Amino acid sequence: MHKEYPNKITHSLNSDADVAPPRQLTPAFYGCYDWHSSVHGHWLLARLARTFPDAAFTPSARAALQQSLTTANITQEVAYLKADGRTSFERPYGLAWLLQLGAELREWEAEDKTSLARELSTNLRPLEQAVAERLKTWLPKLSHPVRSGEHSQTAFALGLAIDYARNTGDRDLLDLVLMKARDFYLRDTNCPLAYEPSGEDFLSPCLAEADVMRRVLPPTEFAAWLHMFLPQIPEDGSVSWLRPEKSTDPSDPKLGHIDGLNLSRAWMLEGIASRLPASDPRLGALQSSARAHRNVGLASVTGEHYEGGHWLGSYAVYLVTHRGIPAKTMTPEMMTNQAMTTNTK
Repeated sequence: MHKEYPNKITHSLNSDADVAPPRQLTPAFYGCYDWHSSVHGHWLLARLARTFPDAAFTPSARAALQQSLTTANITQEVAYLKADGRTSFERPYGLAWLLQLGAELREWEAEDKTSLARELSTNLRPLEQAVAERLKTWLPKLSHPVRSGEHSQTAFALGLAIDYARNTGDRDLLDLVLMKARDFYLRDTNCPLAYEPSGEDFLSPCLAEADVMRRVLPPTEFAAWLHMFLPQIPEDGSVSWLRPEKSTDPSDPKLGHIDGLNLSRAWMLEGIASRLPASDPRLGALQSSARAHRNVGLASVTGEHYEGGHWLGSYAVYLVTHRGIPAKTMTPEMMTNQAMTTNTK
């Protein structure tokens, strides 16, 4: 969390005064190679500390969160975000992960009632609100979705924003994001899954779109929409329709993205499956492919290369803790996997 270098900084300078090291520019989220990875790295620590309060790593995780998320640090983060020339800063990927961190801290505070969870959640709130306002300003002006497999993708960010808005009761943000998702994706058909992945993808454009729409549509309507959108999903339980990928060089910061693609595909496949009725004949294929991607993706989380080690852990924990999938919609296989994760930590 507090490893400042190497650092890939995306920084708009307005004058010589803006020339400063990362720890001064964004003092809460300056480590972990880049701003968005630092944000979801903090989410990772909060998720782990909340899920495993008695684990050996939890005191260190709590201390790191407390070191970063101070009132003074967050005040500077807000000032940085609002400065001239930074309208598009970390939009939408990093902003969506910041909301996810806010949601995690709020849920932790509601469950735990500890002074630390309350302190962290309260301290982050001004930045959380500034990020929500940034999205509320940007989304009405966004005329088309961004269908990339990297940070600019809108479907993934909209999914995290929906979860945040429902968690926090931000009705204005929720109504806006649901409306934009429908405008962007409701009429889409025959997604070209065979064109995936691009060589540097860590998100699937097709699966991310389906994963956000399962948050938007009622189950019956979603099942029908999915038939039109991804007719490639077989009904025989086969995994051949969508197989895991393998990075050709995990030490390359862009080529290593493919390892993360397996993890995000796995949780998106599980999310899609969670919204379908138990009798849906496509469930077998979705679950088989999710299992294959899960196994390959988790095997890549070794920490051997900092290029992947600084971010893959967040994706792995998002997957194995089933973040973003309501407990009441989890399949029996998901519940078994979650129990295994909790028991083995």
